[in-house]
Amino acid sequence: MEKSLIAELVIAQASSGVVVNLIIGCALSAIVALLGGYLVMRWFARARLDAARTAAERIIADAKAESAVILKKAEVDAKEEALRGQEQIRKEADAMRAELKETEKRLAKREDNFEAKLDTLATKEKGLEQASKRLQARTDEVAKQEEAAAALLTQRREQLLHVSGMSVEEAKRTVLEEVRHETEHDTAVLVDRMVTAARDEAVQRAREITLTAIQRYAGEHTCESTVSTVDIPNDEMKGRVIGREGRNIRAFEKATGVDVIVDDTPGVVVVSAFDPVRREVARRSLERLISDGRIHPGRIEELVAQVHGEVEEEMLEAGKKASVETSIGGLHRKQLELLGRLKFRTSYGQNVLRHSVEVAFLCQAIADELGLDGRLARRCGLLHDIGKAIDHEVEGSHQKIGADFCRRFSERPEVLNAIEGHHGDIPAISPYTPIVMAADAISAARPGGRRESLERYVQRLQQLEEIAMGHNGVREAFAIQAGREVRVIVDAKRVDDAVAALIARDVAKQIEEQMTYPGEIKVTVLREVRAVATAK
Repeated sequence: MEKSLIAELVIAQASSGVVVNLIIGCALSAIVALLGGYLVMRWFARARLDAARTAAERIIADAKAESAVILKKAEVDAKEEALRGQEQIRKEADAMRAELKETEKRLAKREDNFEAKLDTLATKEKGLEQASKRLQARTDEVAKQEEAAAALLTQRREQLLHVSGMSVEEAKRTVLEEVRHETEHDTAVLVDRMVTAARDEAVQRAREITLTAIQRYAGEHTCESTVSTVDIPNDEMKGRVIGREGRNIRAFEKATGVDVIVDDTPGVVVVSAFDPVRREVARRSLERLISDGRIHPGRIEELVAQVHGEVEEEMLEAGKKASVETSIGGLHRKQLELLGRLKFRTSYGQNVLRHSVEVAFLCQAIADELGLDGRLARRCGLLHDIGKAIDHEVEGSHQKIGADFCRRFSERPEVLNAIEGHHGDIPAISPYTPIVMAADAISAARPGGRRESLERYVQRLQQLEEIAMGHNGVREAFAIQAGREVRVIVDAKRVDDAVAALIARDVAKQIEEQMTYPGEIKVTVLREVRAVATAK
């Protein structure tokens, strides 16, 4: 028992020693491992530090190399820039030297000119001094002559008074009368010379402008006139137009506002109305009724309404066409409608719409020749007669009606003045008004442009002759060339050449003030002396 206990103690002591040794060994191993780890970590840290130091040194070396390259490149660029700057400065210096040389040349030339002018002025000054001396001598001589003339005039006056037996006042009146006659004659001669020169120049210039305008606008010589008769195939159709107890014709007149005249004239029915649009609607409606054959009040009202709408559309299209033809934009629809109404209006047989288009082109041609705005002149010409479209409905002249109508659509003052003043009713405020007046006269006076009634034609010729006969010294006057010229024959004993020129001017001025006529009228004054002898 004791042996076993001793053995157990020995074994326990041995086991405890082994454990201690194991613990010590483990502690030593841990210490060694920690020490080794620490050393390894120090080594790794030192290795990383060396690598970083090497990388930093390499980066620094690269940066130094790159900075050296950049510095070298900058030096090269700076040298090039300096060279370029030197070259630019050299060029500018050369240019400045050239400019200075040119300036020196100009100054030298001006100096030479100045010296030449000084020499010329010196020469002129000497000449002026000599001329002044001669003038002074001449003045003294003239003063002496005036004194001698005054003395001689006093002596002659006394002699004349003594011989004639007239008083001083009577002699003055006689001399003044003679001077007045001589002055009148000289004035007439001077006026004739100035008027002739001005007329020749104005006529030449006006002829050039007018011919150029007419040549640039090639218009037809005749215009279609609106008719007011309708062909009837037979007398039976006349009866159908009249209707039972006249109901058809009354319905037609009521629907159209015209007078229908059915007389014994074979094959014709006359449509009469002062409004050309209503007359055109009636003419077309009657032609369709006759062609259709169904003539009764209901059909008449239906057909007249249809034709009226067609005519309204046709007028609008005609106004648009005229606007496009003359290249004039910005016109209001109502202005286009009134322009279209002019298609059915005539003046002395001339279609007013075609006349307006023609005047528009002539205005542009004249304005272009004068250096003015051709588009504005064309607008003035196209709208100048627009008042004729409604002058049957509104009181007043067509000029004022047209101007008032266009004023509502904010037309320019030049256009309004041209519309209202193209017949001279108001003063012109712009050159476009006389241009429209000239173009209107050209369009109206060209061959075939207008027709004139015989009665009005004869009255115009008589008025021309009466105006010419109303001047002193006129023996006879004849209107020739369809009223385009007046031949005035004066008494050669009472009228000389200078007074004849004054008579021609006065007659022309009086015609302008008292008469209205298309185109121009030439006044020719004839003065001749006839010597007649008979041999027996």
